[in-house]
Amino acid sequence: MCSLFGIIDYKHNLPAFMRRSILHILSRECEVRGTDATGIAYVSNDGLHVYKRPVKASKFKFYIPFESRVVIGHTRMTTKGNQQINYNNHPFFGKTKSGRFALAHNGVLYNDEILRKTMQLPNTSIETDSYIAVQLLEHYGEISFDSIAKMSETVSGSFCFSILTDKNEVYLVKGSNPLAIYDCDGYYVYASTSDILDKTLKKMRIKKKEKVEIKSGEILKISADGTIERGSFNNDDYDYPYYPYRGKYFDYGFDDDENELDALIMYAGYFGIDESDIMILIDLGYDAMEIEELMYDPVMLKEIVSECREMMACELMG
Repeated sequence: MCSLFGIIDYKHNLPAFMRRSILHILSRECEVRGTDATGIAYVSNDGLHVYKRPVKASKFKFYIPFESRVVIGHTRMTTKGNQQINYNNHPFFGKTKSGRFALAHNGVLYNDEILRKTMQLPNTSIETDSYIAVQLLEHYGEISFDSIAKMSETVSGSFCFSILTDKNEVYLVKGSNPLAIYDCDGYYVYASTSDILDKTLKKMRIKKKEKVEIKSGEILKISADGTIERGSFNNDDYDYPYYPYRGKYFDYGFDDDENELDALIMYAGYFGIDESDIMILIDLGYDAMEIEELMYDPVMLKEIVSECREMMACELMG
């Protein structure tokens, strides 16, 4: 569970300090979805920049140049790729014949290693599963509705993507994960949930807002002047034989219970969840789909497991 966030000041009405204030508060509100790392990307007079650090947003110190009116950001909860190695954090740089871009991802992709082998993509020191989206876009050679749709249909897992090009265009891609966008009469703000946006705007005493709709399977292209174009992709889940586990976002297709359990434990490992915790939930009667739901609410999962351990200890003592 991570969070995307950003701002597009399309009317150029916001003073620089106001843009920075909104971004600082917005990023801190996103801590609820991830505190392992924080990063931003923006375009200035000398090109596209990415700045990221393995710290939570409230400890993340950043400066946005006066001319940078479009910024995308990310707060991370690590699932794959050590956040202390900074190149594993979001956003990620990419480059195509149409120019440079930065990409951030909220969710978990589980077919990154398979795609890298089957599509003969370059090996990389970046461990994060999200980076496969960058490699696919580089492989397709451009940033466009077609290439983003193709990438979204090729990766498997849960996702929303934000992509910033060096032309100050933002693409927002909605898969199964949440995403909320508001038009505040001159600038757009977005985050992974409307609750994050509402708290941010309340703290900034910004009352005028209008929701911008985005549905699962949709791609929004927002230009620097505020123009919105829409594209789409097939959001049906794809079945990869090497990884049969597909849970809420995937189609169950196990040959036997043992394979189901192995795949579930492997998937849980991306979230830092121990095998012993999974076994406790199974003993409690949770099925695979219910356990995957809990993976996206790790606090509740730990509470349930902790209560169960306490009951087991009491039974042993009694």
